[in-house]
Amino acid sequence: MKALVCVEHGPPEKLVIQDLPMPEPGRGEVRIAMKAAGVNFPDALIIQNLYQFKPPLPFSPGGEAAGIVDSVGEGVTRFKTGDKVIAMIGNGAFREYFCADEARVIPMAGDMPFDVAAGFTMTYGTSHHALKQRARLQPGETLLVLGAAGGVGLTAVELGKLMGAKVIAAASSDDKLALCRAYGADAVINYSTEDLKERVKALTGGKGVDVIYDPVGDKYAEPAFRSIGWNGRYLVIGFAAGEIPKLPLNLPLIKGASIVGVFWGAFTAHEPTLHAENMAELLEWFADGKLKPHVSAHLPLERGAEAIRMLMDRKAKGKVILTA
Repeated sequence: MKALVCVEHGPPEKLVIQDLPMPEPGRGEVRIAMKAAGVNFPDALIIQNLYQFKPPLPFSPGGEAAGIVDSVGEGVTRFKTGDKVIAMIGNGAFREYFCADEARVIPMAGDMPFDVAAGFTMTYGTSHHALKQRARLQPGETLLVLGAAGGVGLTAVELGKLMGAKVIAAASSDDKLALCRAYGADAVINYSTEDLKERVKALTGGKGVDVIYDPVGDKYAEPAFRSIGWNGRYLVIGFAAGEIPKLPLNLPLIKGASIVGVFWGAFTAHEPTLHAENMAELLEWFADGKLKPHVSAHLPLERGAEAIRMLMDRKAKGKVILTA
């Protein structure tokens, strides 16, 4: 069985392909033949020992995948051999076969392609939870999305429009912004060439935005926050640009604004019932044709390091998928 393995912490170039024994499912586990796996920014952090969760070495990265149930352990009741499923396991999915706790597996929609299914849960789940539960985004409000062409950013653009917001997409290149417009953005900002705060001010008539979705952090956080309106909500999604920003706390004070953390992985563990309701709604929207996941690159498992590097260098648009 081939697996992409982190044997020492560091950049993706240190990852290796190894032949490992076939894993055997324990009690309450299913073994899944991986057909496709989604690549996410936490994969870049976990291999560098920079993520909240630090699995012992050696391990395989990969938090989400889609495939076919190959074997079931004792006590499994919800799945059988041959079922098409999506698994959300934190790490360990970048393998031809992997085991997952039954509770971390959901049935795959019958007409959903494996590549789409593999990249669906984390990005759409994060943005849906962020906008619905954390920001309580309302129809008619204005949403600013940073890193808007990335994996989570593009889903925030799409879901924001579906929830009735006016969406301003901000990204680092014109080709990325063209993709954002195709996914419904009402206005765009190239923050490599334009002043982010001043452009938001112009686009909102000086009012500012109601919600900011920020998976980028670094030098973009403060100018974005300075563009927030009264009672605005600033969603802390992640720090893809590198540095964790330090915001002057007088800014939320004078705007009556909130800084709201979004940790989707912890949310799924703390509130599993609400998480299940969210996923059911997202899958229903997909079935109804309201969501159109964008997969920009497919790479074989052997090129997993290259796929992670694409995210780290901010070259990815939408989802990057590994295939077995």
